[in-house]
Amino acid sequence: MKVILRSDITNVGRQGEIKNVAAGFARNYLVPKNLVMEANVRNLKIWERERIQLEKQREELIDKAKKIASKLETSKFVVKVKISENGKVFGSITALNLAKIFNNGGFEIKKHDIFLSSGIKEIGDYEINVRLHPEVIAKTKLSVISEKE
Repeated sequence: MKVILRSDITNVGRQGEIKNVAAGFARNYLVPKNLVMEANVRNLKIWERERIQLEKQREELIDKAKKIASKLETSKFVVKVKISENGKVFGSITALNLAKIFNNGGFEIKKHDIFLSSGIKEIGDYEINVRLHPEVIAKTKLSVISEKE
């Protein structure tokens, strides 16, 4: 089934693209959630009118995300953890822990938007990538130190 994407959909496409998707996926999931429109002549005309407004909204979201990214990149976060005698962290610092730290710092960030290949298990300085928008990724600094310091 040919559809017009009304928003970005992971593993399907970006807003405004015309894509072929399975009919059941479109009928049962995409159309009820208003994520797509069937690609026909009438809907193409409707989409052209909506597209201008949606592009303005998208630009505003990107600008907002860039402002947050600049604040996040100038911020430095410090985490105090318990360590063993050989300098290893008890447990590990995960994306969920980082999301809580960022939220306490005044940033609304979900754990799924934090790129962390594996948990942090050693003391040191780290650079963490955070997705604020599909087109905006911020890099922030994190210092992991001992509770005793």
